[in-house]
Amino acid sequence: MNRIRLRASALLLFVWLLPFGSPARAVEIQDIMSPKGVHAWFVEDKTVPVLAIRFAFKGGAVQDPADKAGLINLMSGLLDEGAGTLESQAWQEKLDSLGADLSFAAGEDNISGAMKVLAENADKAAAMLALALQKPRFDQEPLNRVRDQIIVGIKAAERDPMTIAQKKFAVELYGRHPYARPIEGTPESLKTIGRADLQAAHSRLFARDNVKIGIVGAITKEQAAALIGKIFDALPAKAELRPVPPVRPHLGGLTTVHYTMPQTAINLVYPGVARKDKDYYAAYLLNYVLGGSGLTSRLFTEVREKRGLAYSVRSSLVNRDYSDSLVISTGTRAPSARQSLETIRTEVKKIAENGINEPELQQAKSYVIGAYAVQNMGSSGAIAATLVGLQEWDLPIDYIQKREAEINAVSLDEVNAVAKKLFTVEPAILMVGPIKD
Repeated sequence: MNRIRLRASALLLFVWLLPFGSPARAVEIQDIMSPKGVHAWFVEDKTVPVLAIRFAFKGGAVQDPADKAGLINLMSGLLDEGAGTLESQAWQEKLDSLGADLSFAAGEDNISGAMKVLAENADKAAAMLALALQKPRFDQEPLNRVRDQIIVGIKAAERDPMTIAQKKFAVELYGRHPYARPIEGTPESLKTIGRADLQAAHSRLFARDNVKIGIVGAITKEQAAALIGKIFDALPAKAELRPVPPVRPHLGGLTTVHYTMPQTAINLVYPGVARKDKDYYAAYLLNYVLGGSGLTSRLFTEVREKRGLAYSVRSSLVNRDYSDSLVISTGTRAPSARQSLETIRTEVKKIAENGINEPELQQAKSYVIGAYAVQNMGSSGAIAATLVGLQEWDLPIDYIQKREAEINAVSLDEVNAVAKKLFTVEPAILMVGPIKD
């Protein structure tokens, strides 16, 4: 379970976004700072009287001790279960009285949060969020209840073939690295976690130097800076993160999990490209042509349209803090599983050997430039989440302004060089279902 309720500088950026079929919209991104030096990116938006805050603390499940897997996930599930002098019921009733929507979630690399509230209630809602982040109670009753709910979910998932397969595949790919462990932990590891463990993890991770913040809404930058100070300034100055080594997925193997299912699921994992790598945009465009564009990709054309082997097939770049990969996935009828896999591998090999062509590259550029606003700027919450994501990858505040030019600068030779680099490597393959030999 993860029921889980995010002096100002004058650095400004006017970003022109061109959603499909709509006029350009100017978004002014401002770098603001709280009295104690906590930075946030802020967009003033008075189209609706709402405030959206997103934030992320570095250090998710990778920070779990090896013998206490699930600690960070459990902690995130308790942040809305009472804080300060307010026990769980009283805290949630007070939050509900403000009409605020507040949630927390643990991922592999971070602990994130989101709050949305009417701007007129922003100060009171910020005070509630501040309590949750600064003074969570971790009382025994909600600890037991939330832990039991997570364990019930884990045990239910133990009967799900895809969950079983993904856990097995994670170990094959990452060995003893934290990425091989399930975020939610195990029933055994969760039972070892007590209040002191939660308090220790909270004190290590929740710090002013360890958070990225996006705030969007119908307030001024001065009000936004004050809210950031109220929420985050009382946290410790510095986090104490345990070092986590980078890891390359172990490729070249075949993992099969036989189950009686309506279809066979297939995943292929190839090397990826880091977000900061100079070849990232070339890889991004390559992925679009291969399998990232739905109805127009090469994989969709070859696997579904020409052969009718699967309803959908996609590829995606997966970027994590400590590992990167390119993943292809599809589901197909069991008798067609081997043919589907062979068709995918043939198309990947063809791109590795011959590359893509100029019309494909231009179509990819047009789509990824035009779709960005639609995918990332559709609401105040989406904009706030985008601001956090840009900061997490250490991208500049003028990234959106520069993005189009950087994508357009990618050459066909650069894309095809990346294709050769990534796709001449044997992938790791996972097949789950009634696999026919």
